[in-house]
Amino acid sequence: MAPNSRYCGMYQFTMPTLVVRDPDLIKQITVKDFDYFLNHRTFIPEECDALWGKNLFALTNQKWRDMRSTLSPAFTGSKMKFMFPLISETAEYFIRHFLSKQEDVVTVEMKDAFTRFTNDVIANTAFGVSCDSLKERENEFYLMGKEATDLKGFWKNIKLLLFFLIPQVFKLCKVRFFSKSVANFFTNLIKGNITKREEFGIVRPDMIYLLMEARKNVSNEPISDEDITAQALIFFFAGFDTVSSAMCFMSYELATNPEIQEKLLQEIDSVEGKPTYDTLMNLKYLDMVVSETLRKWPISVATDRICNKPYTIEPKSPDKRPLLLEKNLAVWIPVYALHRDPNYFPDPNRFDPERFNEENKANIKPYTYLPFGLGPRNCIGSRFALLEMKILFFYILSHFEITPIPRTQIPLKINKTQFALTAEDGFWLGLKRRQK
Repeated sequence: MAPNSRYCGMYQFTMPTLVVRDPDLIKQITVKDFDYFLNHRTFIPEECDALWGKNLFALTNQKWRDMRSTLSPAFTGSKMKFMFPLISETAEYFIRHFLSKQEDVVTVEMKDAFTRFTNDVIANTAFGVSCDSLKERENEFYLMGKEATDLKGFWKNIKLLLFFLIPQVFKLCKVRFFSKSVANFFTNLIKGNITKREEFGIVRPDMIYLLMEARKNVSNEPISDEDITAQALIFFFAGFDTVSSAMCFMSYELATNPEIQEKLLQEIDSVEGKPTYDTLMNLKYLDMVVSETLRKWPISVATDRICNKPYTIEPKSPDKRPLLLEKNLAVWIPVYALHRDPNYFPDPNRFDPERFNEENKANIKPYTYLPFGLGPRNCIGSRFALLEMKILFFYILSHFEITPIPRTQIPLKINKTQFALTAEDGFWLGLKRRQK
């Protein structure tokens, strides 16, 4: 689609959309002229479902600015270090489950296993609840989380489509995004947790504590329990499926590229005892493998912005005309296409962590690698997602090699019936017990 153009147009159903592929223009839109492109497209009005409408991703304009500045201190490197013990504890529970198996090679459907891990991490760090979803497979938190994030099925897809096409009708009818049972479960869970902590002075290194602390320092509109619930729920929504999918693709690439896995095993074996936060952050090859996974298999295939006031894109050459963008025009940045563009990443379908070594990383063209978005509206939870991936794979590879099995689909085929990137027949791999 217009391979040599800075941008081109398309329709998302009835909505005209500008697709931007030029890195300099992407920088202009997401950073330099951010005030013109402040918001994502919202398709579920706050009046329909406050738990969706109040979350950071959905908020717009000044409400977004206020909430982002309030939440940002909860996602710094020092706060990740604060929450590290809880994530590490969950990863240890995860690996003990598979170490208890008697087989030399344990057959695992990675998507199921990793969603259970991300569920337990989010339960532990965002909701103050301890879960072991591999052992207690039908625990209420996991079932509710699965229902909240499940976008599969004919009627759910129809509902999403109608949200997208006619949001005003849904606003009038007050159609909810989250079911009543899901909304009540998570709202009661958060409110009960906050009440208990305030009553008994409980301090726990998790997101509820960080958000409770953050709202003490808010000078403008106060943060309500509902606001905290909305942020925790979008954190769940983003982490449950997308991060687990990234873990699946990473496990598949390690299984089908044994020489890369061997190099990573050597780095992990160089660490004595349990890893600390600082130790994990200093594992350079692990960071390279995670970065290459997110290049080849980005968490989101695209990101968007809405032009909130008229804007002109000036031409690069005198024979071209300026392009006037009208207010409310959608702008689409094709993350997957940029990451697979051979002009920026030679031989893009090859899994090569060396693209991200110290020398090569400096040569990557800015604004062509954007796994967590760009500019002030980038993903606030990126540090958390990276930490989660790194610590889990550290524990897995400390005890197992990830290997293909007869049921492994090679080459992997993408499921074309789902919104997110995932495998057509699941991620079936083996965990082969290491002999050290």
